[in-house]
Amino acid sequence: MVAEVKEFVRPEDIEAIMAGLGTRARAAARVLANVPGDRKNAALSAMAGALRARTDEILDANARDMRAAEARGTAGSFLDRLKLDPTRIEAMAKGVEDIAALADPVGSVIAEWDRPNGLHIERVRTPLGVIGVIFESRPNVTADAGALCLKAGNAVILRPGSESALSSRAIHACLVEGLEAAGLPGDAIQIVPTTDRAAVGEMLKGLDGNIDVIVPRGGRSLVERVQTEARVPVFAHLEGICHVYVHAPADLEMAKAIVVNAKMRRTGICGAAETLLIDRELVETHLKPIVGALIDSGCEVRGDDTAQAVDDRVITATDADFGKEFLDAIIAVKVVDGLDAAIAHIGTYGSSHTEAIVTDDQAAADTFMARVDSAILLHNASTQFADGGEFGMGAEIGIATGRMHARGPVGVEQLTSFKYRVRGTGQTRP
Repeated sequence: MVAEVKEFVRPEDIEAIMAGLGTRARAAARVLANVPGDRKNAALSAMAGALRARTDEILDANARDMRAAEARGTAGSFLDRLKLDPTRIEAMAKGVEDIAALADPVGSVIAEWDRPNGLHIERVRTPLGVIGVIFESRPNVTADAGALCLKAGNAVILRPGSESALSSRAIHACLVEGLEAAGLPGDAIQIVPTTDRAAVGEMLKGLDGNIDVIVPRGGRSLVERVQTEARVPVFAHLEGICHVYVHAPADLEMAKAIVVNAKMRRTGICGAAETLLIDRELVETHLKPIVGALIDSGCEVRGDDTAQAVDDRVITATDADFGKEFLDAIIAVKVVDGLDAAIAHIGTYGSSHTEAIVTDDQAAADTFMARVDSAILLHNASTQFADGGEFGMGAEIGIATGRMHARGPVGVEQLTSFKYRVRGTGQTRP
């Protein structure tokens, strides 16, 4: 049974509801911390089966979410994030199975060494505890976050955005079915039963110490609120202002394919390219074909004077277009005077998410990767590979752009901490 969505709840009731979620999550986390890997995998396998079996229910819930979003005049790029179809549900189920196939991180020894006094020291992975995930329009985050947290031995409290509430609850029902089929507590994966924004505020307070870390996944306003108000650690995921830099020498056909894919494969994801930088040395050979390929694929190009000169379909770019996350079939284009200028531009306008360089010059690629301070850097590959599944992580909760604990795709290992085990033979300290 899909959980009811409570639209209107009294403030005092929200506080009590959220406190109850936190208490039950902490109790579940204590159980999960010591559950063997095969039982977690059994739950994940059952979850994948439930997602497939309940496809029609999920699609029905999603259709209602989509109708409501369209009635509100929601932008096409956000509708794409929200929309589910059988292929996307199958991808969710396969992602859960991929997570099950990963090695269990809990209890794995990260490092070990012996001290001169005979003490043997091990650094061992442990669950973080209870994770709060606050997200907006992507209902698939429900499955990804629930499965990843379970695999890492954590309990999770999910707070989807109002626009994906029905879809997320339909998916959540499948996850609980899988937990219970494996004899694990259903409270290991909980979903906030109200769309009231006050529930987010309660999560950011930490639910009486029962939330150990918050993971926000959404637009700038959500992330900024979380970073400003949270009283618990945050895995920050800000905007995906991603750049592709075409550096001389670069193969033209490779550059065209990478740029078009980076922008147009899916325009509404955080790994979509938002700015194209091209060496001035390539203006005569590469600029027009690449710009033309983008426009012919349905992309609006906003360019500087040089880009406009090669194709009269290019719109004038404003300063605001550089450093903007369009999340749509729009890209800003700028001609730069070499590697140093490209790196400087990215440092000024980027969001430390994902950048790519297309070049046949290995030394230039190495310099780019050493000097650009972003979570993910690619050489001769599309920025659309900025995804935990593509990294072999099964899935990810998000791309962390901060510099503490986790950076880049937040997968199973990033959802663990560690402790030290020290074994002696009677040593005492003098």
